[in-house]
Amino acid sequence: MSIMLIFVLLLVLAAEFVNGWTDAPNAIATVVSTKVMKPRTAVMMAVVFNILGALSGTAVAITIGKGIVDPAIINYKTIAASMIAIVSWSTIAYRWGIPTSESHELVASLMGAGLATAGPKALLWSGWEKIFLGLFFATVLGFFGGYLVSKIVYYTSRYRNVRKMRKLYGRLQILSSGLMAFSHGSNDGQKFIGVFALCLMMSTGSGVFSVPLWVILLCAIVMGIGTMTGGWKIIRTMGMRLVQLKTHQGFSAETGASAVILAASYFGIPLSTTHAINTSIMGVGAADNKRAVDWRVAGEIAKVWILTFPVCAIIGYCVALFLNLF
Repeated sequence: MSIMLIFVLLLVLAAEFVNGWTDAPNAIATVVSTKVMKPRTAVMMAVVFNILGALSGTAVAITIGKGIVDPAIINYKTIAASMIAIVSWSTIAYRWGIPTSESHELVASLMGAGLATAGPKALLWSGWEKIFLGLFFATVLGFFGGYLVSKIVYYTSRYRNVRKMRKLYGRLQILSSGLMAFSHGSNDGQKFIGVFALCLMMSTGSGVFSVPLWVILLCAIVMGIGTMTGGWKIIRTMGMRLVQLKTHQGFSAETGASAVILAASYFGIPLSTTHAINTSIMGVGAADNKRAVDWRVAGEIAKVWILTFPVCAIIGYCVALFLNLF
């Protein structure tokens, strides 16, 4: 391995680490906020199921590794610039406890860095079709997924004993949060795995894209360490500030978001798991009572979402221009 390759791979792991800060905690935010599980136990469960999810397939990793920018005309500096953009923006958002979409950060920074390296020909538009489809999955389907599951839960439980239902959905929420962590690994966990594998392919010059098992395990563990060291701010924003969740609402949000994410992963569609669980929580809150959602907090989150794409694209572009001078 060259020194440059090692440097770039370390940057990829750094981006995966901040992914654990700002994105992975979404998978367990609701189960912690409803006090069904203790934070440390929930984090360990999330790490295990994220790894299992990442092992479930490579469709999303292939889309990211081969479908966003042309591997034949970019270089290590392109990847390095995009990872620097992700780490910078995620760190800023983390300071304010705002969940960010590493998915949008990744594709935006790759686009900006790719344009700086080789111009428009660096972009593969076939892969970008899946990116825009993923945006629809995460926002629209995420919201209505949470809304519909919440309505089903309400109508099937409205005449039952409240205490028994709270206990039942507390148990079910452990399952749904595990499913959410699994779905996160199956989609979001694969993205930086795809970038890592892309770097390895570029180092060999073979043009053969493959995802070794050790890459999956390494990236998943690094993401888990990030969650263990700094995920609480995001858990607080998602599970306590955005909506005051009850156990049946947490179950509904996790189930609705997981269904959407797993469907996207099956078709190799990269989507923002942050957007999916956020909009699902909003859908659950809206199904119960529109006033249950703190729309001011939702507005803060939406502003960061809107800024993420242009800011990361600009940072990736500027950093790539600078690196390509040397």
